[in-house]
Amino acid sequence: MRMPKSVLAVVAAATLALSACAPTAESANEDPTATGSESESAAAPATPVKVGIIYSQTGPLAAYGEAFRTGFEAGLDYATDGTNEVNGHALEITYTDDAGNADKAVAAAKDAIGNGTKIIGGTVVSGVALAMAEQAEQNKVLYISGPAATDAITGINDYTFRSGRQSVQDVMTAASFVESGQKVLVFAQNNAFGQGNVAAVKAVFGGVGAEVSELLVPEDATEFTPFARQIIDAKPDMVFVAWAGATSGAMWQGLSQQGVLDATKVVTGLGDISTYGAYGEASDRINFLNHYFEGATDNEVNKAMIERVNAAGAEVDLFTPDGFVAAQMIVQAVAEGGDDVDAMVSALEGWEFDAPKGKQTIRESDHAMLQPMFQARLVDDGGTWKPELIEEVPADKTTPAEAQ
Repeated sequence: MRMPKSVLAVVAAATLALSACAPTAESANEDPTATGSESESAAAPATPVKVGIIYSQTGPLAAYGEAFRTGFEAGLDYATDGTNEVNGHALEITYTDDAGNADKAVAAAKDAIGNGTKIIGGTVVSGVALAMAEQAEQNKVLYISGPAATDAITGINDYTFRSGRQSVQDVMTAASFVESGQKVLVFAQNNAFGQGNVAAVKAVFGGVGAEVSELLVPEDATEFTPFARQIIDAKPDMVFVAWAGATSGAMWQGLSQQGVLDATKVVTGLGDISTYGAYGEASDRINFLNHYFEGATDNEVNKAMIERVNAAGAEVDLFTPDGFVAAQMIVQAVAEGGDDVDAMVSALEGWEFDAPKGKQTIRESDHAMLQPMFQARLVDDGGTWKPELIEEVPADKTTPAEAQ
């Protein structure tokens, strides 16, 4: 088993082989002694591969789950040219709601694995991802996490991969905003995602000489005025905000009303489309790091994703690429590994491919997903706010420390 060390050790403490295609009838008939039954067997269709997408259809992060599924369906159509087959292997996809609950996710995974499922994917919630990774190792199935950002799943075992970014990549994108000796306060929810961000900020920002503290908020909090006052009283040089879910709007309103955005530099991740208007008049004074928005890249794969998502009556969002990439990974795994899980794993390790965000690489040693990130601003577009690209941060600038 690979276990995290270096930066990822800190974070963890806080928180396909050539295709096994059936031979063709032509190749079987090269042997003049081949019998009719042998030829018929050689021409038999390849074994279907069952894929279980277990994700948040409901729950606090259901919007992220919806974006993932929309991207996944677009990616599957793109990578299989609309056939849902890979080298004769039909991909049998089932979708199950985990409601953001680890127990429900594990129960769904056990049911799927018991029914012959060899690939699990889709996780949105970081805490759920850790439980799913454990199931993957115990049952030797391929697991591809979705938007779940916890660093702890990178290098956790041989069977676990991710299709999205991880928290430390967000943090490394944000590190350019801080100077040595400055005080940085991490404002986050008290859950695996928030705790992972605290650990990552302490490791990364501390490495450039910043003094890091944290303010963790209960996940069910709905009133943010007291926490905003605590931020102001702490007098940080910079506030790094790591937040996700339905309370984002109320949280930003609380910070804005209490003057936090005027009192200090605020750096945060640019969220999904629904949050673009959440920052009010202070929108153009926030420094945004970003995983993805529609205008962040201009490449053929991104165009293909947008076309398919739009044709389905939806629009691309923050975690749409995570679903698209998960589908690309599954197709690659089956194309090179057939229905053999260990061969699937080998085919993904070290794989470099073109994704909606650009060139991405799955690091062989620990399955980190190396990818570009972005800096963005929000601009007023006729009374509504929309993101504008400031700079692409190349993958070599946001590469996590290697886990062993």
